[in-house]
Amino acid sequence: HSRNTMDSSLLLAKPSPSSSSRCAKISIAVNVALATIGFIAVASNGAPAQLAQPVRAANPTTFSAHSMAGMSQMGMSAMRRPQQQFNFAPMNRPARHSMKMQAVDAPVATEQSTTIEEFLANTEPKLQKAIMGMFSACKEIGYKIRTASCDKQACFNAFGDEQLAIDVLADNVIFENLRASGAVATASSEEEPTEVPMGGEGYSVAFDPLDGSSIIDTNFAVGTIFGIWPGSKLTGIKGTEQKAAGLGVYGPRTTITLAVDGIQGAHEFLLIDDYSAKHGQWVLSQSFMTIGEGKLFAPGNLRATKDNKGYEELFNYWYDNQYQLRYTGGMVPDVNQIMVKGKGVFVNAESKAAKAKLRLLYEVAPIGYVIEKAGGKSSDGEQSVLNIEVVGTEDRTQVAYGSAGEVDRFEQLVGKKFL
Repeated sequence: HSRNTMDSSLLLAKPSPSSSSRCAKISIAVNVALATIGFIAVASNGAPAQLAQPVRAANPTTFSAHSMAGMSQMGMSAMRRPQQQFNFAPMNRPARHSMKMQAVDAPVATEQSTTIEEFLANTEPKLQKAIMGMFSACKEIGYKIRTASCDKQACFNAFGDEQLAIDVLADNVIFENLRASGAVATASSEEEPTEVPMGGEGYSVAFDPLDGSSIIDTNFAVGTIFGIWPGSKLTGIKGTEQKAAGLGVYGPRTTITLAVDGIQGAHEFLLIDDYSAKHGQWVLSQSFMTIGEGKLFAPGNLRATKDNKGYEELFNYWYDNQYQLRYTGGMVPDVNQIMVKGKGVFVNAESKAAKAKLRLLYEVAPIGYVIEKAGGKSSDGEQSVLNIEVVGTEDRTQVAYGSAGEVDRFEQLVGKKFL
């Protein structure tokens, strides 16, 4: 029995390490380290870009024979990239950002989105050409604005062999595109308010090539306004006779909000600039059908409050009732936000000392057409701006755009009684 016990202890005893076994282990460890360094050097010099990224520090990891074999099968990329852990908020814990995302049905342009060409497929052919002339011009203007050089006086960019002020350049670009459409008989720009023959036939276009040009150097959003009338003249007409109108916005995104006779609502088109399959195309991003009540206001020409008691009272109403002030000094983005937010009012009132500056043909009537198609209301203090006849290209008027309730308040408090 004792002999058996002794034999068992001898079998279980740990053999004492020899010097040769210690050397072998050291040699193996050195070889593994050298091989790892070699792999990293090769990856950083000749491997694809995704493998040549800096190696991030990782928590200490214990490697077994099994894990080393697994890494060898996964390849060098897996060995150099430690696993990352992602922390997700529990579903039952309120997360502010995720709650906002769930509450907003944000417009998303995809490769299946409707293009402007598809949207206009059933529109009268010459009207299509006139509209597409404006879309082509706005695409070019948007690029010229993004790449313009500015000083404290103006912004400039190349137009052919010339360096032109950006508003003059925009004017030239629009005239060129309308002339090329072949569907425009007459065009007139706010820059030079005369009726210019275009050589085509079918429609006439009035436009403000770059509304807000004085704030481009600050990198605020600016825009283009246009209205399209049938025939060959731009006087003796009313806003109700427009066949289409639009607002181009050059901001973080380049968009055009378009309203077309016979198509319900106003519709925003986004210029795709992401090198996708639709790069360079205009795609439908959202549609506007209603403008509701809400405490958002954009007050223009506030100097008029000094001698227009009605405008002063209206401003105090907004202030006392804690309306949100959203005003940049660019008429296009200040009006466009009313459709995007679905609420609010834009007002540019006048007085005896602070006369109206906005021109009926180039700004007021086209925007009024878009706003009313979007479900809002417009007024000069007594009636819709679309009912005012354009007697001359330089006709000017005060105006309010927005929800029905806000425009009614403008008519009640301001109207024309202090002019």
